[in-house]
Amino acid sequence: MFLQRNYGEIIFVSLREALSSAITRLTRENVPSPRLNAELLLMFVLSCDRAYLYAHSEHELSEDEQTRYDAALADRVRGVPAQYITGHQEFWGMDLIVTPAVLIPRPETEHVIEAVLELARTGGQECPPRTIADVGTGSGCIALALAKELPTAEIHAIDISAAALEIARANAARHQLESRIRFHRADLLAGFEKEYFDFVVSNPPYVGESEADQVQLEVRKFEPRNAVFAGHKGTEVIERLIPQAEAVLKPGGWLVMEISGTIAEEVNRLLADWSDVQIKPDLQSIPRVALARKS
Repeated sequence: MFLQRNYGEIIFVSLREALSSAITRLTRENVPSPRLNAELLLMFVLSCDRAYLYAHSEHELSEDEQTRYDAALADRVRGVPAQYITGHQEFWGMDLIVTPAVLIPRPETEHVIEAVLELARTGGQECPPRTIADVGTGSGCIALALAKELPTAEIHAIDISAAALEIARANAARHQLESRIRFHRADLLAGFEKEYFDFVVSNPPYVGESEADQVQLEVRKFEPRNAVFAGHKGTEVIERLIPQAEAVLKPGGWLVMEISGTIAEEVNRLLADWSDVQIKPDLQSIPRVALARKS
């Protein structure tokens, strides 16, 4: 606890003292990136930016601020992701609302956006309006990023979870993109019109239950399990998605999926009947994005 009482008198601590104590606590508890986490949670409690923390390091926390900071640190120590504590995560330059109902957007998923934009633009010029399905939209991060970058595209955000769709809608409203995106509750692409979409884009569950012990504890414990694990092998959802995507894509349309290195070879095999199949690596040279064109 940062709040200290001595003979009934409250002792207030400065931002510098609170931050130093928090870093020590998080380090002792083996929380990754202790300074970053300590700063992030203090910025959340104070509703300020990092510059304020250091420009006003002698500012004393109120009793309420000390109590709330201690509660946030306690949650982080027990493994709750910082994004679920603060309720926010940045993706593609946008501040997104996140809750335990949705997977936390990762920087690696931005490679999916880059791949779609590369395909959707020719010579730096945007192609005519595109129809895009974002399957398993979660927070809406992919749909929002594409709506932001492709202003003439018709984008459909799809998820089986009503709670996730509620978060995605809220994020669209926050970024004034709600009129650009249509939201659907569906199991993958069930019920969609044949040969309607130019792109099917997805960050599907792709971790196998057999790999569970290799996944970070906080991911296993706090993020929605059906957004992380696909089944025993890790390709079960993708095996269902590929034929459904083939049915709803126009001839020449593209399927773009986030994957992992563990399943890259199997995904390549599943796409054997498609054209122009590519597996693109992320910045760590790990296979990250699978692309395939419908013949």
